[in-house]
Amino acid sequence: MSGPATSLAARTSRSHTAPKLAASDPPWLRRAVLGVAVFAVLAFLVAPLAVLFAEALRKGLLAYFASFTDPAAWHAITLTLTVAAIVVPLNAVFGVAAAWCVTRFRFTGRSLLLTLLDLPFAVSPVVAGLLYVLLFGAHGWFADFLDEHDIQIVFALPGIVLATTFVTLPFVARELIPLMEQQGDDEEYAALTLGASGWQMFRHVTLPNIKWGLFHGIVLCNARAMGEFGAVSVVSGHIRNQTNTLPLHIEILYNEYNFAAAFAIASLLALLAIVSLLAKTYIEWRAERNAA
Repeated sequence: MSGPATSLAARTSRSHTAPKLAASDPPWLRRAVLGVAVFAVLAFLVAPLAVLFAEALRKGLLAYFASFTDPAAWHAITLTLTVAAIVVPLNAVFGVAAAWCVTRFRFTGRSLLLTLLDLPFAVSPVVAGLLYVLLFGAHGWFADFLDEHDIQIVFALPGIVLATTFVTLPFVARELIPLMEQQGDDEEYAALTLGASGWQMFRHVTLPNIKWGLFHGIVLCNARAMGEFGAVSVVSGHIRNQTNTLPLHIEILYNEYNFAAAFAIASLLALLAIVSLLAKTYIEWRAERNAA
């Protein structure tokens, strides 16, 4: 089964055949492909990151760390981490449940469910944010009910969580579905035959088999949750000290020509992304060792 996110197990299995295929190519082709890849990495990844950190530190370390003493910056950091702490566990649970449902059962509407899982990849995040405004905004479908019960979704934390959950929904599921299909269910049936309960089977058989794919999906989901801009921008209202996450706070600082603080906060977001990338690399390395 194919999808926007290829499973960790599938990538690991293909990595063993890649050197054999590359060895049959002429040397000039290998050097050309390597040169293009290195140039692309340097031009589009390393150079922008280097400029970002250079600008962030241009006025010195004191000015850099002073950018984080602003209460608005601290609130943006706290809100970003809070949203990620809510969204990532929700998507982890949903991803495991969806992958289990799709790979262990055959039912009417299975293909539709797989299509819906890919919907956040296809829909613009801005459109996703507008959908929540249409549903829960001041003139939305549920506006009267929300007003009667004094519940605020849009321009508040619940709206940010909903929008972020929507755009990050497929990451865990799309990592686990190919992995669980590849592994099959023979070991799970054997555990049930030996008298294990459903929970014991999941805890001692299924979860150990999918743990690296699950961790990989969680890392990707967390990175996207912390960096989401489009959907959150629509539902947050850009209220300083209330609904600004780190990406929104960076935009406000930049629009106010406070470039030093903007680049400093942006460097923090980049560092979080780099940490996520290192975690992803470590997970793939451990998965390759286990598969060897």
